[in-house]
This record gives sequence, structure tokens and C-alpha cells, in this order.
Amino acid sequence: MADQPDQPRQLSWSASFRVAHPSRTAGKDLRGDKILLPQSALEQLLAASTTTGPSTSHAFTAFDPYNPYSVADARRERSQFRETHQQLPHPLMFQLVNQKNGNTVYAGIREFSSSEGEVALGPHLLEALGIPQSDIPEIPPAENDIIDLTNGDDAKTENDGPQITVKAKQLPKGTYVRLRPLEAGYDPDDWKALLERQLRGEFTTLTKGSMLLIRGVKGEEFRFLADKLQPEGDGICVVDTDLEVDIEPLNEEQARETLRQIAAKTQRAPGTASGSSAGHAIDIWKDVEGQVLPGDYVDYELPSWDKARPVAIELSTQDGGEVDLYVSPKTNRQRAVPRNTEHVFGEFSSPKDGVKRITIQPTNAELEGAESLLISVHGFTVPGTDSEGETPRRYTLRAKVADGNGSAASSVEPTGSPTADEERCKNCLQIIPKRTMVLHENFCLRNNIVCPQCRNVFQKRSEEWENHWHCPTHPDAYGSTTESKAKHEYIQHFQHTCPSCGPSTPFTFPSLPELARHRTTVCPGKLILCQFCHLEVPQEGDPLDPSSEAETVLSGLTAHERADGARTTDCHLCGAIVRLRDMAAHAANHELDKVARPKPAVCRNELCGRTLHGIGPRGQVNGGTRMGQGPGNDLGLCSLCFAPLYVNMHDPEGKALRRRIERRYLTQLMTGCGKKWCANEWCKTGRANRGLEKLGSSAAAALPLVKPLLEQLESGRGEPVHFCVDEASQRRKKTAEMLAAEGVWELEWCIAAMEAEGGNLDRARRWLGDWAPSKVAAGR
Repeated sequence: MADQPDQPRQLSWSASFRVAHPSRTAGKDLRGDKILLPQSALEQLLAASTTTGPSTSHAFTAFDPYNPYSVADARRERSQFRETHQQLPHPLMFQLVNQKNGNTVYAGIREFSSSEGEVALGPHLLEALGIPQSDIPEIPPAENDIIDLTNGDDAKTENDGPQITVKAKQLPKGTYVRLRPLEAGYDPDDWKALLERQLRGEFTTLTKGSMLLIRGVKGEEFRFLADKLQPEGDGICVVDTDLEVDIEPLNEEQARETLRQIAAKTQRAPGTASGSSAGHAIDIWKDVEGQVLPGDYVDYELPSWDKARPVAIELSTQDGGEVDLYVSPKTNRQRAVPRNTEHVFGEFSSPKDGVKRITIQPTNAELEGAESLLISVHGFTVPGTDSEGETPRRYTLRAKVADGNGSAASSVEPTGSPTADEERCKNCLQIIPKRTMVLHENFCLRNNIVCPQCRNVFQKRSEEWENHWHCPTHPDAYGSTTESKAKHEYIQHFQHTCPSCGPSTPFTFPSLPELARHRTTVCPGKLILCQFCHLEVPQEGDPLDPSSEAETVLSGLTAHERADGARTTDCHLCGAIVRLRDMAAHAANHELDKVARPKPAVCRNELCGRTLHGIGPRGQVNGGTRMGQGPGNDLGLCSLCFAPLYVNMHDPEGKALRRRIERRYLTQLMTGCGKKWCANEWCKTGRANRGLEKLGSSAAAALPLVKPLLEQLESGRGEPVHFCVDEASQRRKKTAEMLAAEGVWELEWCIAAMEAEGGNLDRARRWLGDWAPSKVAAGR
């Protein structure tokens, strides 16, 4: 019995493997339910999935099922495509059973690259199967080790470590899952997007009763229990399916606690008087007033600006609080909202005039393909400090067009020149009248002091002078508060670890700008919009491998896109199997081939909407002739128009054929075809339908009219003939003439398109776009 369409095809395969120690597979970064199997498992799966491929069928437009020659050719063509092939179901899924305690969980496959006799599992599967990492030997037993079997299977397990049974098991596509959080206080804004991304990237299956660990962007962890699945069963597949997810608390007490914590957050939620402002889209030249809590972000978006001129993003603070500005262009290669650890342009410094400014030139490479500018305002606070109860910091944000040189930095040098009656104080650099200079100097030298580096003047006993500082490694960095010094130390002199590179390969950076540069360039966790799966996914790759970076530069594809683009698909034009990343070049070759294609020969009959040789399934203009269903005549008529004229007799000089053509013309003129759709001006019925006067109602009157038509036919000059046709063919010809009148394609190609698509105008336009050269492309 064949498999039902909604039931996955099952493979009959199972094997027993010992569990590999996680330290030996740390480089694979196994997450979710992915496993590694040995190469021999793939060979066994392929052997178990041997099937017979389906045969192709004829699809050319002029196929005649009663013609023994065309039928034989079609059978011969089908036999060339019939073959035995091996095909694995997609995606591959497995049932894992711990032989010691009977725990069962479902999993997907990552690679067939583990050592022979071993299976590599991630933390999620090890926990589900109840296998502690301490029970797994770090060094696997050698193949030639002698195993004592006198004590039964227990002795083998003690030597080899945990053993599990892996069985091929295809699960149905899931439609619903209910998750229950294991702790209270989960805000939906915290985990919904994370859950969707993690299920898409790390899970192939979900097992009923399993625990999901979802990691947040700030390192937080959310744990959920999957306790209800649809379709009902022990597991479902979550790939290529619309999965409805419900989040319900475990009990009423947890629900009340969650509501209480969410209510506490709501009091300081974005948009409230005591919370941060709500982000939104902004316009050029229009100021935005807002406020931000310490530690929070307010996200804005600039959707449009003059991309031929520099754009300046300015942030003005009103209460002296530390507020930072970050900007990232939103492109296919940058999708994350700006944060202090991940941004393209950032302004951390403490403003001298109360204004922070980021100027982006139109020639900046980061703006290539930018859809918009993502702008974030951050209320800075040193991590680890308690910001609870602090008031929001107010600011003004504006975006405007800058001049070609950008905005000039403010200067601390004194301005103005003293007059003849004035003099500049050498201590505070103020302009003082000469008559009071002595009194001023006595007071100034006793109370004021000038910083020799920044030339700012402070009172000697003031708090600002006591807290005044300069960074020895960053000459432009200085300030007069303990908060600004702590901020500078945290940003420029503190070791920061990349949260996206994973615990197996931690990356540390000496400053926050360097971490942000890493996370927006080579970091494997950098979000991109994949051009093949059209999802926002991590770009992946190895930041320490220079060849990987070189390949990215040369191909323009990230590691994820190179792997995703290696998937194959059928070209919708020629049916060839092409890698996704090569499809653009493959399609360009088709465009070049179209320009050189000769126009199809069309039937000589003026009313016929068919080509002379038929159209094949892949746009072949000689599909019928190639399959033994050619026109079968030298008159330039298609096989269907010539069919009434065909007789099985020897006529080398064509005299009998000439008499049959003459007889057909006389019949049309004297009696007509009797079809209400006929529009043939050389037919009595057609002339009546068109409101024309009768023509040649008798043989004597019709013969003089027919003789010139016969002479034209014999001259070989290609003049049209006028035979009545069926309604569909006549309608296709009229529609093809309308298409050709648009001036994009030649009439011959329009006729071929209408014939290939059965008269459907919309599909004919698509056919022309796929197979026909336009007049512009052909240079006409």
C-alpha cells in the first residue's frame, strides 16, 4: 500500500551506539535535539530507503495518442528517465532510547561525522535521557580491547559507558504545542521571539514531557515543559509546519506571581511617566523629546533620508545624566537593533556641550543596501550598580542633513581678543580690565586652578577638581565626576566577553567598541537576513579562520548562506538540479540563451493559433517534431490544419493535394462551415458572422476567386491560407495578436506562448518572460 499523503514514510533501521563524551564534540556546538551519527549509519539508511523513481510523461502540445510513432517515442523517452534511486525522507528524525533506564526522546540529525560506534548528543538530549556527563568515559575503548562478557551486558556497559538505541522514526508535522514555564515571572516580551528563533534553528522534533531551555540575549535562561502536542502522540516534527504555541502556567499560584511581577514592570514600562519613552519612527529635522531609565534602551528608526548627503544624528541631554547614542544601518547583513555591545556607530563619550553627534557620510560602505537607520538611546549605568528608584534621564533626539565636513567639535580654547584697556589673566584665561588685574590675580591664584591638559578652570576646593581625571591612553577622554570615570573604565579598560561565540570558544576584548566591532563583523552570532531561507538567522562561521573570511568576501555569502545555499532545487525553466547559491548565475545563462533563440515557425493558416512544430514542456519550439508529431507536409501548415487534406496515396507531383485544397476553398465559399464563432473571410459562414456580403455562392463564381489562392500556395512565397479552424485556435490567435501589439514580444513568440499555456493569458505572459526574447533584449 502506498504511503498516505499526510503520513511520513517510515524507514526500517535501528542500531546501538555508545555515547561520546561532550568534550570530543565541543567544536560541533550541538544544541537542541541535534545528534551526530557515524558515516556507516548514513550508508545503512540509504540502503534501507532504496525506491524506484517516477517516470516522466510527454508534455508537448502537438502529441497525438493515436500516432504509433509518437507513442513509441514517448515510451522510449520515459524509459530513459526511469531509474532506481536512493532518497531519504526530509527531515530525518530518530527515536533515542536509553538502554539502562528506558528514557525515550526524539531527535534530528546534524551530521554523519561521529566516530564509528558512537553517537554525539547535546545537553538537552543527555538530560532527557538521564545520562550524567560523569558516566561517559572521556577516552573511548579501543576496538581490540577484550571485553569480559561473563557477567552479561552489564560488564559491557561498564567498559563502554552509556549505550543508547537509535531508531529511524518519522514523526507527523506538528500543529500545536502547549508549553508550561517552570518558574514564575516570565514576561511574554522576553521569550516569544527567542522561542520562535530557537525552535527554528535548533530543533527538528519536540518530545512530550521534555524540558526546553531557551537562552535570552542577556544570558538569562527560560525553562519550559512541553506537556501537550497535536497531533496526539509522543512527539511531533517542527520543521516546515505552522506550529501554534500556547504558554500556560503550571498552576494558579505561579500565574498570580507572574501577573504580580509583570504589573511591577508595567509601572515603569515604556511610555509611562516613570518609565522610558516608547520608540517609534522619526523624521528628518523633527526633534523628538524623550526619557530613558538607567540601563534601558529606547529604539527609534529613521526610514528615509537624502542618501546623497551626510546625515547627522544628534542627542542632547538636559539633566547631565550619562546617555549614549548608537546607530546601525538596517541591511541584509545587519538586522540587530543597536546595543552597547553590538552597534556600527556609537558615541560613548561625555559631551562637553551637552550634545552627542554621529555623522554618517553617504560614501560609507555600511550604508550599502540600507533600508533604514536603527537608532538607540541608552541610559548608561555601570553593570552591578543598583539603579532601582532612579529617575528617567531626559533627552532630545534629532536627525538632520549635515554639511560635507560634518559638525565641528567644540573648542575649549579662549575666544575673543583683549582691547587696549584689557588684559588676559594667565591663570583662568579670562579677559580682565587692566585697572583690576592685580586684584583679580590675587583672588584667582588663591582660589582657582587650571588643568594643564584640558585648560579647564576649577575651584581648588571644589568637588569637580577633586574628581577631575584624564586617561593616559586616551588623551581626548577626561571628566570631572566619578560616574564618568567609572564609565570610561568600563568601556575602554574592562575585559568584555562575546555572548554569542559560545562557552566552548569564548572571545574576550579589551574594550566595548572592539566587542561591538566583532559582533557586527565576524561574530558567528551576528544576525543576517538569509537570501535563501529568507529568515533572520546567525551568520555562523569561524572568526579565527582567515580562509572563511576570504571566502565570504569573494562570494558575498556568509557561512550560513554557503551552507544553506548548498541545498539544491529544480530550475523551473530547464528542470536541471541547481544549488540555490548558483541559481542567479544559472538564470543569467538562460537570459543569454533567450537572446539567440530563433523565432518559432507558425502555421501558414491565417486563423490558426498554433506553431508549425509544436511546443515542448521546457519551451522547446520543435517539441512535436522531436517526438515524431511533426506537420507532415511542405505547405507550412500545422499537423491539425493539414489533417483534413491528408490521404494515404502516392502523389509525388501534388496534383491530388491541389485538388483537395481547391475543393475545400469551394466548400467554404459555397456552403460555409456552419460555426457561429467563425471569422474566416473566405468562408460563407464567416462572412455572414462578420456582416460581409456573400462571395462566390456558386461554383462558377467561386472558381475565379480560388485560382489566385492556389497560385500563391504553389509559388512558395509564404502567403497565408484561409482555412476554418476550431474556436480555441481562433481565439488564441486573436489574443496573441493583442499581446504582440504591446510591442514587447514578436507575434511568433506570442502564438507559441498561447499554444503552450492553452490560451491562458496570465500564464502566457509568464511563459514569454521565461522563454521568449524581448524586442529590446534582441536589439530590435
